[in-house]
Amino acid sequence: SLSSNICLETILCCQLLTSHSFIYDAGKLLVLLRDGRKLMGTLRSFDQFANAVLEGACERVIVGDLYCDIPLGLYVIRGENVVLIGELDLEREELPPHMTHVSVAEIRRVSF
Repeated sequence: SLSSNICLETILCCQLLTSHSFIYDAGKLLVLLRDGRKLMGTLRSFDQFANAVLEGACERVIVGDLYCDIPLGLYVIRGENVVLIGELDLEREELPPHMTHVSVAEIRRVSF
């Protein structure tokens, strides 16, 4: 019956939320790490310790008015390193007009 299906779905949902990890399908996120790195990607899984898995991840490196996105692919983040996780609004994700996108090689040359 419909009520037994709803009850079963509720139980399964509660078990998922209290289990060790949760599969999540969200938009693009920004993750700020303790060492100052900024990662962006799609959150695919997380757990109660803030361990997270980002798909299509990249690290945004900013040096002065220059920036680049270093592709990382599928990336696992240990929760103890997470300072902040926030969802990005793709329609409003704009950098200030003075920022210039450069290659990874250029950003490494400038930063070292």
